[in-house]
Amino acid sequence: MVLAAILGMLALILDAQTALNGAKEAVLLCLNVVVPSLFPFFFLSALLVAALSGARSQVLRPLGRLSRMPEGSEGLLLLGLLGGYPSGAQAVTQAWRGGMLSRRQARRLLGFCSNAGPAFLFGIVARQFTSPAAEWVLWGIHMLSSLAVGMLLPGEPQGHVQLARERITLTGALDRALKTAARVCGWVIVFRIVLAFAEKWLLWPLPQVWRVAIMGFAELTYGCTQLGQITSEPLRMCVCSAMLALGGVCVTMQTASVTGALGLGMYIPGKLLQCALSVALCALYLWGLPGWILAGIFAVGIAVAKKRVDFSRKLWYSNRKSSAESEGYAVS
Repeated sequence: MVLAAILGMLALILDAQTALNGAKEAVLLCLNVVVPSLFPFFFLSALLVAALSGARSQVLRPLGRLSRMPEGSEGLLLLGLLGGYPSGAQAVTQAWRGGMLSRRQARRLLGFCSNAGPAFLFGIVARQFTSPAAEWVLWGIHMLSSLAVGMLLPGEPQGHVQLARERITLTGALDRALKTAARVCGWVIVFRIVLAFAEKWLLWPLPQVWRVAIMGFAELTYGCTQLGQITSEPLRMCVCSAMLALGGVCVTMQTASVTGALGLGMYIPGKLLQCALSVALCALYLWGLPGWILAGIFAVGIAVAKKRVDFSRKLWYSNRKSSAESEGYAVS
């Protein structure tokens, strides 16, 4: 960290103009796109998340069973799908700190209970596509791949969970929305400066699609605003689907900042698996398969994979039994 800070200071001293240009672009992006598009969603999401926290629904129970979640914790999956990065991870961490989830349960849920929310999809991603159905398809793929990750990650539900309910006022929702928007804009500025140096010195020889993908995997918001540089809309959808599922370096750092002592658990393996599944689903959709056939093929594929592959032995950290037991992983 110290070395990175020193190198960053040297870069700012030796090429201050690049940093200045990157910061200016990031501020304009925040003022013209991020805040107007996302802030209303952040405010409403804060109210919705509070209303759903601790709620139990029979509608969600089948999804919880498919994802092998502890009974009563299904609301965390819904919060992760609606709240956006890193709201799901924060909700899981709060449940763990409150003693409602064991360490092992919480670290597993981090693998699929933190996702891009509708605020981001319909506020920013929708601008990058001419088809009005594109953002709905991408959101459907994102949710389906998240559920699939829950089915595939190792670990079994244990016990019963009673999540605490949260109460929030309109003023509290406004404060939370302001903090969330400020945090998102702060990370956008930091990573846009880093990417400005990368574009100038490293990324310029690469094809445009690779440049956009790398920028998106580094910082999701900026990468998604650059999707329009990919002329092929089907390719744009696949790249976008991958970026949304993976989240990128910036989102991972935000997630680590809210999980604290809990750590990232299965978050990174879960995101990598979700990225692969999202690209596969997007490719099948673009191939022209009807939705019901696509869902059927996907369900059969998941069932076969679960039967033939012991994923608990495939994930790199699961083979280290002593380490896994000390950290609370499920070891077969």
